[in-house]
Amino acid sequence: MLVLNRKEGESVRVGDDITITVVGVEGGQVKLGIEAPKSVGIHRQEVYLAIKKENAEAANISSDLLDLLKNVKKD
Repeated sequence: MLVLNRKEGESVRVGDDITITVVGVEGGQVKLGIEAPKSVGIHRQEVYLAIKKENAEAANISSDLLDLLKNVKKD
């Protein structure tokens, strides 16, 4: 893990097209501004983990359900 010190208004570049800027520091919180292409997903860690969990659950359809769907008669 790379650890950097940045002051308000200073930035960090990630690759050629992502910039992370320290917008403000208030108490124990740091406000970050992130500039990235729209094709790059940006989520808080807890949201990312929840999305990942839901996607894994959705992809884990039981084989019984799949067999049932295969046997549904078409009109």
